[in-house]
Amino acid sequence: MSDPVFADFDEFEFEPFVAEEKKPEGKKALSVLKIVVVLLAIFVLAEALLYKFVLPCLTFPDINFSGVDEKTAMELRSVLMENGEFTWLSFDAERASSVLSEVSSVESVTIDKHFPDSIDIHIVERIPVAKAVFLINGKMRGVQIDRNGVIFSSPVFSDVAKNSSIPVLSGFKEENLHEGMRLPEKYRPLMNQLYQIEKLPQKYFSAISEIRVVAKTYGNYELVLYPVKNRIKVITDRALNEDALKYMMVALDVVNTIEPDVTELDLRYGSVSYRKNTPFLPGVQEERL
Repeated sequence: MSDPVFADFDEFEFEPFVAEEKKPEGKKALSVLKIVVVLLAIFVLAEALLYKFVLPCLTFPDINFSGVDEKTAMELRSVLMENGEFTWLSFDAERASSVLSEVSSVESVTIDKHFPDSIDIHIVERIPVAKAVFLINGKMRGVQIDRNGVIFSSPVFSDVAKNSSIPVLSGFKEENLHEGMRLPEKYRPLMNQLYQIEKLPQKYFSAISEIRVVAKTYGNYELVLYPVKNRIKVITDRALNEDALKYMMVALDVVNTIEPDVTELDLRYGSVSYRKNTPFLPGVQEERL
């Protein structure tokens, strides 16, 4: 006979008691340190991004000019600064292109913005085919003329003035000429003729000190050329090309050989005639070859 008191406990199952394992203090400290390091890394990265990308966008950009020399680049940079300083973020490339295009020596402008703080500006300058002296704003000023007849000046005009391969033009009677405007349409073919001649390997214009435009009735014009090493002036029509210049040089050599007193050579109308001063006869005598 079993004891009834202990018999009741047979219906229960007892599980063994397991004490909770405590983490060592060192592991807790390591976890906290990892969190701190990650936060510091995020902070350093954010600061680096701030100084590398954000702040440069809010400061004056690094502007690089190409296609021009340093002197011209300084002038163009000052043109951009006329309306005050700006940041890379506030820089308006379209407006800047419009402002720079108003400079008479600039033919075209290309602007590229590079994040976060640099701007590349490529300039195509006008190429002079002639130089002249015009009355602009009440003052006589040395200017240049490109193949399209645009009047302009540049910081390096003194270099162009010394370049003997770029001819001097004179005789323009038009008023109100100023930088940035184009010569009247009738003179534009002449500018293109000068451009074509200057592309030739021979430097024909080094032998000519001046080309004078002589206006004719009904809007046409003729040309008077003044050779450098010759006192004879040469009158020709508007068709100025390599053949005409070669013909002029041959005619000058012939006339200088047979007639030492010639002052003017006329190559118009498909023939050669010359004028000379005769000591014993009044006025100027005209003869033909």
